[in-house]
Amino acid sequence: MIYKLAVALAVVGPALAADYTSSSSSASSGSTCYDLKAAYQGSACCGTDLSKITDYTLTAGSPTIKSGTNICEGKKPGSPSVFDNTDCFVDNVAAVAEQAGANITKGYVGSNANTAGTPILTTYLEAGLCPVNVHWHIGAEHYSAGEFDEFGSSPEDHHRRKLGEGARHGFKCRHYDDHDPKFTTPYDWKYCVGAVVGETYEIHWPHSAAGACGTPNQYQTPFYDGVFCIDGILSLEPLNTFEKIGVQGQVFTIVNDENYYYPDLMRGMIIDGDYGQDIAYYTGSTTGTTRDNEVCSAYTPITWQVDRKCQMISASSFDKMCKDMMEQRDDMGPDLVAHGARALVADELAATNHVRRALDSLKQVEMYDPK
Repeated sequence: MIYKLAVALAVVGPALAADYTSSSSSASSGSTCYDLKAAYQGSACCGTDLSKITDYTLTAGSPTIKSGTNICEGKKPGSPSVFDNTDCFVDNVAAVAEQAGANITKGYVGSNANTAGTPILTTYLEAGLCPVNVHWHIGAEHYSAGEFDEFGSSPEDHHRRKLGEGARHGFKCRHYDDHDPKFTTPYDWKYCVGAVVGETYEIHWPHSAAGACGTPNQYQTPFYDGVFCIDGILSLEPLNTFEKIGVQGQVFTIVNDENYYYPDLMRGMIIDGDYGQDIAYYTGSTTGTTRDNEVCSAYTPITWQVDRKCQMISASSFDKMCKDMMEQRDDMGPDLVAHGARALVADELAATNHVRRALDSLKQVEMYDPK
């Protein structure tokens, strides 16, 4: 339990939760001086030795963003609209444009030729897009043979844990080792809801040229509010969505090891060493469990840029991401918990325009030949 001083300091300690759960204070409203005094006296942690190291820490209280009008609120197209989910097949023939998440194994191409063109091959920043949301899926929605596939594992397999109850679990990485403490030592989560050390998660960072870029309204939940925030930029005739909307995807195994800490996970894919080095580029759709290979997304085509490697990330990095989400002007609460994973897209629904590029040589581009 966290007890805040009026000057925005908080005392954090394991003994507090059991003894003072009936306190009149809360983590969001602060604590009375009585609460702090009772906690100190009850712990009997210091005595006269003021240099003693304790299990308690002082942390700054969470800041509150300046209030204002959220210009992106409600920008998600309503229903009925051209963006409603639709049947994937009519008379056994694909009736929609390309879908995601797809197989991104080197050499894979789909057979859906409804693609509008080449995906964005520069960074999204260079293309004039900014991130408008971050959210995460339990398991990988994409498939990369040898990295996150049907042969991966997680605590769910080894301990029969129910992770993300009611949410479909995607593919798993191959890092997990139940004999290695970095995969099994629990982490004291303070912000992310339901996250588990050793588990595989896929983070998505939706980007848009129509986002409220560089303003307090940039990050939105649902992400569609951010994608469609500024009018007059996205167009269906002529179609430009695959040039103006993109998603970054990166798949992680969470470890309790600070050697894998990255402090700014909310802002986009990690590009460091082999992180974000081997990228699959293709056009597809939005994802999520309201879509599968029978019911498809009409939010298509958009660009996808996905790291083909499974990376390890510290639990503290994830929790810091969730803390950052809680400090946005828009309420991002629904994205503090993992979403379910869409079933792997069928070949008939996956695009033919897969591109692979290694970032150490921007001239190295492989356009896959479906033949």
